[in-house]
Amino acid sequence: MVASEREKMAAGGWYNCVDDELESFRVVARRAVFEHNSLHPDERGDIAPGLGALLADVGKDVRIEAPFHCAYGFNIALGDGVFFNAGCVILDTATVRIGAGTMLGPTVQIYCAEHSKDAVRRAAGLEIAKPVTIGTNVWIGGGAIVLPGVSIGDDAIVGAGAVVTRDVAAGATVVGNPARVIKR
Repeated sequence: MVASEREKMAAGGWYNCVDDELESFRVVARRAVFEHNSLHPDERGDIAPGLGALLADVGKDVRIEAPFHCAYGFNIALGDGVFFNAGCVILDTATVRIGAGTMLGPTVQIYCAEHSKDAVRRAAGLEIAKPVTIGTNVWIGGGAIVLPGVSIGDDAIVGAGAVVTRDVAAGATVVGNPARVIKR
């Protein structure tokens, strides 16, 4: 039996992102994100109901400021007290787990999709999904980018504008492009 593109994506294999089934899931996510981003501030709870229902897991007291964007939503799990400032983007082609008490500054971007380095395969829509794990009580400064497959340990700090290309140890502070440790 041939695996669907969604099954290949979930299994961490190469899949074609230009797929009707995957597009239908992205449409559902866009609608939920639109609802969340369009609520009047006086009507807004911490997360709009449609977005909350879409996410894999949402702890207590989670707040996602608008605007927000995600690719699918169903791969995102958020612990208690997680906070996203305005403009955060999560391209959740794989699982994204964010631990309790973690805060993301404005315009933080988390990517799980890695496109083929071969131009022909890339043009054909082939990519691979790698999970991102962020521990508890992590601070990620504004404009930082977390690349596919990265894990960030508990109590770590990622400086504003950093590009995180590899794992960050618990308690470490990283800055720069590519992010490098300045404190442990």
